[in-house]
Amino acid sequence: MSVDVVLPCLDEAEALPWVLSRIPDGWRAIVVDNGSSDGSAELAESLGALVVREPRRGFGAACHAGLTAATAEIVCFLDCDGSLDPVQLPRVVEPVLAGRADLVLARRRPTTLGAWPLHARLANLELARRLRSKTGVPLHDLGPMRAAPRDRLLALGLGDRRSGYPLEMVLSAAAAGLRIAETEVDYRPRTGRSKVTGTLRGVRQAVADMRAVLAAPPATLLVIAKEPVPGRVKTRLTPACSPEQAAALAEAALADTLTTLSTVPASGRILVLDGRPGPWLPAGWEVVPQVDGGLDERIAAAFGHAPPGVPAFLVGMDTPQLTGELVAAPLSASVRPGTDAWFGPAEDGGFWAVGFARPELGRRLLPGVPMSTEHTGQVLLDRMERAGLRVHHLPELTDVDTAPDAARVASLIPGSRFAACWNASLGVAP
Repeated sequence: MSVDVVLPCLDEAEALPWVLSRIPDGWRAIVVDNGSSDGSAELAESLGALVVREPRRGFGAACHAGLTAATAEIVCFLDCDGSLDPVQLPRVVEPVLAGRADLVLARRRPTTLGAWPLHARLANLELARRLRSKTGVPLHDLGPMRAAPRDRLLALGLGDRRSGYPLEMVLSAAAAGLRIAETEVDYRPRTGRSKVTGTLRGVRQAVADMRAVLAAPPATLLVIAKEPVPGRVKTRLTPACSPEQAAALAEAALADTLTTLSTVPASGRILVLDGRPGPWLPAGWEVVPQVDGGLDERIAAAFGHAPPGVPAFLVGMDTPQLTGELVAAPLSASVRPGTDAWFGPAEDGGFWAVGFARPELGRRLLPGVPMSTEHTGQVLLDRMERAGLRVHHLPELTDVDTAPDAARVASLIPGSRFAACWNASLGVAP
């Protein structure tokens, strides 16, 4: 597999030559310049690194810019201050390549007494203790050297752009069900002064960022769906498709949706189902039956299954093109404050997603909203606004209702089960 190494950089010209000379052969170095004034960016380019410029100051901003710029299957993160030896990166990557872990963190072992200041080590020990308590993962260090598959990291929708980014990555990975492991590496005295632990302001900011991340529980994810039975689902796809083909498409759309949401950080995943679960149901989902009544009442009741005090976010089974990042990013701990509700409009006037910071708001606002009309979404938005809710608007998506809808959505996700099923219904060979 290909590997990219992301190196957040702020005035590290003194350490860069040593760091870049020790990147493993065949791996690409991505130096993210975060506003250096010492020529770091130009030096990194002259040494053969890909340089990405991120003008917004913040460790998380630099890390995420590098993750976005990366194209390799595996992405590593590494401080470029010389405190960690890139030669040891394969130790961190190997468990991922071998399929034993999804996210691997380096546990730092100081090579000298002065490599790790006492106050920073004590703070790290306390943070690791909280991480173990919150996630159950036996971690001892929140080290900056780490590795994971790029697609799994993007699906976490990480939102912090300052010092909370490394912590948010671990907490979100645990909430998304990633297997997290730890491996030992050497920790050397850094070159220059730390931008975080080297100043009182940096320490205060890091503590504030991490407290905010620790205090925000992941959302509960809800999916409302029908069992994909011929003649009961996707009836508007006929006569272009037979009832059996329409049901197969519905099953593929539901399976793709559930699989995608399985990669998103969540405190719980609940399928609110009309019918019985089948082999399309991934592990880790709780299944509860829908109540009787109209769709408005059934959606409202779905929010009753979410625990109070934790945001709840609901989607249907008609948008298999959604991505993990599309859902996770607006629900992330650093983006969520100040948001009371989330609204994802559908092209036909309805909505593909709706969420509430307090699930009881969904139970109160949804009953009586006319469903399956071109005004459905606007009516719900009007209710949210009259209730004084601050709404986070999500991108508009196409619901799969008709054959043209199916064709358009399949073209957006060519490697999906839905696209394969659509092509099969047309007699197109895979």
